[in-house]
Amino acid sequence: MTGRLVAVEGVDASGKSTQARLLAEALGAKLTFQFGATGVGQVVRGVLLDPANDSLDDRAEALLIIADKAQHVAEVVGPALCSGRDVVSDRFTASTLAYQGYGRGLDLAELETMMRFATGGIEPDLNVLLDVGAEVATERLGSSVDRFEGAGRDFLERVRDGYLALAEADPVRWAVVDAEAPVDEVSARVLAAVRDRLQGFG
Repeated sequence: MTGRLVAVEGVDASGKSTQARLLAEALGAKLTFQFGATGVGQVVRGVLLDPANDSLDDRAEALLIIADKAQHVAEVVGPALCSGRDVVSDRFTASTLAYQGYGRGLDLAELETMMRFATGGIEPDLNVLLDVGAEVATERLGSSVDRFEGAGRDFLERVRDGYLALAEADPVRWAVVDAEAPVDEVSARVLAAVRDRLQGFG
């Protein structure tokens, strides 16, 4: 695979979708997202985000998300990378470790094994963590929330702590950006971080 993959990660309301789009535009990369970027993924997304599905077991949630990853890689990410196209994804494998591992308390090693199977071993060349505090994220979310966004501040704090732990454990493949600044400032920091870490990206 000659293309490279950058994943934009962070808790809900950290600005991932906006910053992933701006980064892809700036670098001429293919923009995609998890979960829901494929037909199968849209069905999975509907189940996962619906607040009415409050009885969904944590393991079932993880398996649905991992199934989405497999289809996403098969249909979108893998073909793009194989063709030499660079890809920017709004979330990738780290979000599962942060949300279902640190957030839900599932076994990290088991999640990693299942994700390697689902993605065929594809990992981001760089993860960009948009870091915001749980209080800021909660304020940004407001009252209209999906099943994940409505999980509460304690859940968001565990997820954020998980992301920071992942970044600290692998500083070569992670760049942490303060995402509480205005959008244009965050965008400039993200672009600088990617260009600094991945020479010639895009």
